[in-house]
Amino acid sequence: MYRVLLIDDENIIVEGLRRVVKWEDYNCQVVGTAQDAASGRELIQSLKPHILFTDIRMPGEDGLSMLAGLRSEFPDLQVSVLTGYRDFAYAQEAIRLGVARFLLKPSKMDEINEALRTMVERLDKLPRVDETDDQDNNAGSFIVNQARAFMEEHYSEKLTLQMVADYCYVSQWHMSKLLNRFAGKSFYDILNAIRIQNAKRLLADPKLKIGEISELVGYADTAHFARTFKKLEGMSANEYRNTLQL
Repeated sequence: MYRVLLIDDENIIVEGLRRVVKWEDYNCQVVGTAQDAASGRELIQSLKPHILFTDIRMPGEDGLSMLAGLRSEFPDLQVSVLTGYRDFAYAQEAIRLGVARFLLKPSKMDEINEALRTMVERLDKLPRVDETDDQDNNAGSFIVNQARAFMEEHYSEKLTLQMVADYCYVSQWHMSKLLNRFAGKSFYDILNAIRIQNAKRLLADPKLKIGEISELVGYADTAHFARTFKKLEGMSANEYRNTLQL
């Protein structure tokens, strides 16, 4: 029997789906419900559902990132989106990331049943390697782009892999795997490269001391900054600064 999870910040929709749909007719059982993405992710991790009906535009959430994270970490999970937003470009991106159906609220029962039937049929036919690989690549690439953008914005902070993984709606282990697969580098390799690039920009300002620059780009230890700079640039920060004055 296929396990189903329902996520929507409108409780009336969650309860309506749970009670009205004849899940047993599709060899399905609702194993959990949630009203926000955070608790929904926890349930997905613990219950490992086969099918998910979810709103991906809940308050404070990046729906496409959440969706990409789910599809990447749980490639066999079948997802149908319930939303009140009529955004064609958004729907296209959701489908590219592997959504089975994009349903506008209020959805008709025949639309919900058709979505459920489609997802069950897909599960019955697994594995489908060719299509799954394409969708996994789309989702993985999307997540890595989101991760890099987040790191570019927060490089000066005490940034951790867990923080980036949480932002991208995946586990720390999966985030590390995706960075190595799609970027060819570890989290710290990427973060150091971003920090040193920004340090090079700041070195053009002669009023800033090396120690100040080290702190501005996220290094608490100036010696660590110095070692990293020389490793990546082949010269010290002072030597690099001198080249800017030639």
